Amino acid sequence: MLKNLFRSRERARPGLALYEAAVAQARQPGFYQILRVADRIDARFELYTLHVLLLVMRLREEPEPDTQAGAEIGQDLFDVYVSALDNSLRELGVHDVTISKKMRKLGEALYGRMTAYEPAIRNADAATLSEGLARNVYESGDAGVAQGLAAYALKARAGLAQQTMKAVMTTPQWPEIHA
Repeated sequence: MLKNLFRSRERARPGLALYEAAVAQARQPGFYQILRVADRIDARFELYTLHVLLLVMRLREEPEPDTQAGAEIGQDLFDVYVSALDNSLRELGVHDVTISKKMRKLGEALYGRMTAYEPAIRNADAATLSEGLARNVYESGDAGVAQGLAAYALKARAGLAQQTMKAVMTTPQWPEIHA
């Protein structure tokens, strides 16, 4: 009886597998070789954020009767991502005293990216999305440098929308990376 009381209960974390899928896709060499994303920690953060956002948007738009389940899974994915950011900071040697300040700054950046990208993605506004991606991913004021990445993101959104929730949760299919 006491064993059951103190035994940790592992909660199903569908967000973990989705996070791993987003990270695996964001690490594809094509982003760095074809689309010329700099292979730096901040640029990787941007690609992770973009892919997590694409999955969260897809899950939140799951039609009835699975709308609530999609929203919950999307929230779990977001929570896993934030936890992974926290863990990454700790692995980089950020001390407990400053971790909350760093996490707040990362959280603001994450929220800023998502609120900037989501309307552009939802409206298939390649020009606005290119501007945001150029600024954040490429650190450039020239939206032209991000046109390929914006086209990829919009194609990914359309492709994810065509997949069942089960397919998205197990093996989301991403588009090929083109210049």
